Order: sequence, then C-alpha cells, then structure tokens
Amino acid sequence: MQSKGINISIMGRDFSVACPPEEQDNLVEASRYLDKNMKEIQKTGKIIGAERCAIMAALNITNDLLQLQKATEGQERVQARLSSLQERIDEVLREAEAV
Repeated sequence: MQSKGINISIMGRDFSVACPPEEQDNLVEASRYLDKNMKEIQKTGKIIGAERCAIMAALNITNDLLQLQKATEGQERVQARLSSLQERIDEVLREAEAV
C-alpha cells in the first residue's frame, strides 16, 4: 500500500505525516495522546518551550511503555508456568486412565 500524507496537530502546530492508510487511525490517536501529554506538562509551568515539553512527554511515555512491558513479561512467565503445570496434570491423568 502507498503511504499517504495526513495532517496532525500537536501543541497548536500542524504537521503533515506520511503514513500507510491502515495505520492512519493509530497515528491520529498517538498524536492526540502526545498532544495531551505535552499540554499537561506545559500546564505545570515547570517546563518552558515545546522542545522541552516534547522531551519530557517522550520520557513519560517511554517510562509507561517500559513498565507495561515488564508487567507483560511477568504475565508471560506465569502463563508459561501454568501451561507447563497443565501439561503435567494431563500427563498424570492419561497415565491414571491407562492403569
């Protein structure tokens, strides 16, 4: 598929971004999320300038992503352990039926 330019707005600035049609909704959602985060940071009054707001928003979003990835890793390990235990239970049940 061909990439198509779509317009997004972040902190009152408009950008045209090339994006495949099937990813456009995700890009719009991501731009709104970033815009919201940057505006919240700007409201605190502690960070001045769009560039600094963007860096702080990127750090906050990256931190959230890393925490989510760590939580998912833990869930994957638990799921693998549960699958292993289920296999052992099934094996014991098969052996008991054979007797």
